[in-house]
Amino acid sequence: AEFEAAAEEVKQLTRTPSDQEMLEIYALYKQATVGDVNTERPGFMDFKGKAKWDAWSGKKGTSQDDARTQYIKLVAELKTKYC
Repeated sequence: AEFEAAAEEVKQLTRTPSDQEMLEIYALYKQATVGDVNTERPGFMDFKGKAKWDAWSGKKGTSQDDARTQYIKLVAELKTKYC
């Protein structure tokens, strides 16, 4: 419930976090909901896709529970910074 609430709250930030913060949010969300990266790395010209894949891949080995906890904490920090 707390994780799902954080996932909704991040959509309601009044300002957009930095690209690096957005990648961290994405990576933690994917790790929490899917687990370790399970897709091929995007092709050479897909810069955004590669950045997202690399961020998620960087979380490899993190348990889904730990990723949820980190995600909730990060969203709380972003709410104080961007709301």
